Amino acid sequence: MIEETLVLIKPDAVKAAHIGEIITIYEKNKLEIVKMRMLTMTKEIAAKHYEEHIGRPYYEELEKFMTSGKIVAMILKGEDAIKRVREINGKTDPNEAADGTIRKLYAESKQHNAVHASDSPENAKREIAIFFG
Repeated sequence: MIEETLVLIKPDAVKAAHIGEIITIYEKNKLEIVKMRMLTMTKEIAAKHYEEHIGRPYYEELEKFMTSGKIVAMILKGEDAIKRVREINGKTDPNEAADGTIRKLYAESKQHNAVHASDSPENAKREIAIFFG
């Protein structure tokens, strides 16, 4: 099934100049970029995007990281895009991520893990609306 999903290239990967390499990985995996923009996430956007994490012990640090610099937001489209993008990204902890995954290649740590991707069709729709209206 053809799906759309949201991907964020996080501040650590943007700062390390990995945008092009990350995009290339998605494109080589037959995922089409439908829309893309660079922005600095505000606290308000972070609160909408990470609403289910507000109040948890790690939220303040997450918000601080995600608002610390530029990010790239993309809508990717393709066959089973949600599942495939999450596989391409790899496990959250780069030490546990499979070889060749984006997080194995570019993540600094479990907290600074280079990319975000929607985890379900419902969240993809919600997250796309936050970043692209």
